[in-house]
Amino acid sequence: MIKSMTGFASLTHEDDRATIGVTVRAVNHRFLDLQLRIPSSLADLETRVRAILQKRLARGRVELAITVQLRTAAAPTVELNADFANALTAALDQARERGLIAGPLTPGDLLRLPQAITIRDRPQEADPAVEAQLGTSVEAAVEQALADLDAMRMREGSHLQADLDGRRQMLATLIGGLAAAADEGRSSLEARLQERIREISFELPVDQGMIAQEIVRTAARSDIAEEVTRFRAHLAHWEALQASDEPCGRKLDFLIQEMNREINTVGSKADGLNVSELIINAKAELERMREQIQNVE
Repeated sequence: MIKSMTGFASLTHEDDRATIGVTVRAVNHRFLDLQLRIPSSLADLETRVRAILQKRLARGRVELAITVQLRTAAAPTVELNADFANALTAALDQARERGLIAGPLTPGDLLRLPQAITIRDRPQEADPAVEAQLGTSVEAAVEQALADLDAMRMREGSHLQADLDGRRQMLATLIGGLAAAADEGRSSLEARLQERIREISFELPVDQGMIAQEIVRTAARSDIAEEVTRFRAHLAHWEALQASDEPCGRKLDFLIQEMNREINTVGSKADGLNVSELIINAKAELERMREQIQNVE
C-alpha cells in the first residue's frame, strides 16, 4: 500500500475525570523513530503508548505529545512560618514600647507578608481505579489521534500512487521502445558486418562459416532480451507491492535500484538509433520515482 510517511493530527478528549490533549506529527525517516512527551504522572503508560505506535506505524520520525488536566481540584494547605512570626512579634513589641506603633498584629497583616504564610496544593492520594480509567482514556485518545494521522497519510499516499503509476507506465513504454530499438540496432550491426566481410572477401580468402559464427556472437553481445524481461518483472512486482496491505516503501526503493541496474546494463549493450535518448529518459523517470519513494512508508 502506498502510504505517505508525513502527517499531523491533534485532538482533545474530555470526560468527567480529565481533559486529555494528544498531538502527533510524522515526517520522513529511514526507520521508526519515536519521540514521546508524556506527563510524569503518566510515566507508567509510556511502554503501552510505544506499543500502540509500533503496531500502527512502520517508518518515520514520529513526535507524540500528551497533556492531561484533571478536573478534581486539589485541596490547599496553609502553613505558618513560625520562626518568621515569632521574630515579627518581638520586633513589633519593641516598636510599641518605644511608642512607634499601637494595636495588635492582625490576620490581615500576616496575609500581606509573603514570608509569613505559605499556601500549597495538598497532593492527593493515588486512587488505583481512577488511574486505571485515566490510562484507558489516554490510550483511546492516542488511538484516535493515530487513526486521524493514518487517514491523512493515506490521502497523501493516494496522490503519490497516482504519480508513481503514471511514471511506471512511462517506464513500461520506454523499455518497450528500448527493446525495439536494440533489435533494429542488432540487425543493422549484422548487416554492416556482413557487408564488410563481403568487401574483404574480394581481396582475401575467408572461411564463411567461421565469419558467420563471429557475426552471430558479436550481434548476440548487444542482445538485451534478458534485461528487458527482468525489468518488466520488476514493474510487475512493483504493482503487486503497492496493492498489498503491508508497508512497501523500502521494497520499492530496492526495486528502483534494481531497475536502474538493468537500465545501465541495457545502455552498455544496446546499439541503435534513439537508444541513448531512451536510456536518458528512463533514468530520469527512475530518479523522479526514487525521490517520491522517500515519502512512502
